[in-house]
Amino acid sequence: MSKIKSLILGSAAGLAAIAGAQAADLPVKAKAVQYVKICSLYGAGFYYIPGTDTCIKLGGYVQLDANVNGGVHDKPAWDNGNNLGLQNRTSDYFTTRTRTSLNIDTRTATEYGVVRTYWSSNFQHTTGDGPSSGVLTTDFGFVQFAGFTFGKAVSAFQTPWGGNPVGLNSSYLVGGYDNSTGITQVAYTWQFGNGVSASVAVEDNKTINRAPLYNGSVIPANSLLFTGNFGNASGGNVAPDFVGNIRIDQAAFTAQLSGGLHTLHAGYYGTTEQTGHPSDELGFAIQGGIQLKNLPTGAGDKLSISAIYSDGAPRYVIGGTTGNSFDSFNNAGTSGAAFYQTFAVASLLDGVYTTGGSIQKTKVWAVQGGYEHNWDAQWQTSVFGSYINVDYNDAASAILNTGYAPALVAGSTYNPDFKIWQIGSRTAWTPVRNLTLSGEVLYTTIDQSSTGGVTATAAGNAGLFKPAGNYEFKDQGVLSGNFRVRRTW
Repeated sequence: MSKIKSLILGSAAGLAAIAGAQAADLPVKAKAVQYVKICSLYGAGFYYIPGTDTCIKLGGYVQLDANVNGGVHDKPAWDNGNNLGLQNRTSDYFTTRTRTSLNIDTRTATEYGVVRTYWSSNFQHTTGDGPSSGVLTTDFGFVQFAGFTFGKAVSAFQTPWGGNPVGLNSSYLVGGYDNSTGITQVAYTWQFGNGVSASVAVEDNKTINRAPLYNGSVIPANSLLFTGNFGNASGGNVAPDFVGNIRIDQAAFTAQLSGGLHTLHAGYYGTTEQTGHPSDELGFAIQGGIQLKNLPTGAGDKLSISAIYSDGAPRYVIGGTTGNSFDSFNNAGTSGAAFYQTFAVASLLDGVYTTGGSIQKTKVWAVQGGYEHNWDAQWQTSVFGSYINVDYNDAASAILNTGYAPALVAGSTYNPDFKIWQIGSRTAWTPVRNLTLSGEVLYTTIDQSSTGGVTATAAGNAGLFKPAGNYEFKDQGVLSGNFRVRRTW
């Protein structure tokens, strides 16, 4: 027993000696661990990037859109994207889009004020994409510093609510300036206090704000007459757009007045430089809007309305994700013995010219608005609508009529003027925070001004599987629907 006891005590002494030697090798004090700290300077969701004085916020959403009689985001079936406007068996009456959006917002306090960077991109897959393919977009990417904005951001011309006067899913409610995917710019904003601000900006207009120009000395082929696609006779990008706004933000309302200048720069009259060209013209657009908030009808209710007028700058009125031409067929049956089907065509052009003449600018005006009511914390309903009037002057109408004349049925007249009116409603349910399920319906009418009809001289000229024959000009109504599920984080 004494031997066993001595062995145990000896082993314990040896272990104590080893432990003591190892303890002597340890540092006196462990290094502090860098923990992520909350940054409360800029609102909820910001954290300090470890080791820096920069705050960062990550955000985004995952969304499913399912659409009936239209393209993604409740786009009316009014054009030939996916053969929608043909209204025949080649049309996609059902489309879907799955989108994942990611955004990163960083902010750093400096002696010049806050330096901010913002980036937002979408990864999406739409009906018609391959099984593992899709589209990557860059909606926004900008730097803000000392009142300046550099990069792709919301236009200073746009109202704070853009093309969404109230809660709605559609990206195709026309009649109010909407570049929800941003426009590249250099802008400066003054803050005067009490919610009053003003901004000016120089913006790259080529893709967002510029509609085609039509050269009447080049008569389009018959197959183009049904789409209103006369080609684009615009020249190069020689001048940016200049825009600005004055804005008031209050608890009860937000109001804004904005304006923009737009250069119309054509190519040549003919196929060579020797044919000459028209002089550049200056177009413009003005817009005013007001949004009333926290109405007596309910907490969070709001009413928005805007009006806009443009001369030579129609994309400020019908812009964003919409196209430059709208055409729709009605295949419900024949329209009299002389016609196979009815159709409407509407072309949106910055201006029209022909050899030796000047650019005849297109005038467009519109109103847009909506009302949103919150039934309770979970249920919300909105109603919205718009009206757009597109007017070509007599000279422009005569030039465009020259292009249509060879195909007009005897006794017919072609008038490029048209109107679009829309009305819709959306109801949304938010069962838990940041998860919303919504349904929307949108009715759109293309109100065209031509009479009689045109002749498709060969099968396919009027569109895929459309036979040769006479087609009648007639207004077209399109009812589209959307179901959306969005989880925001």
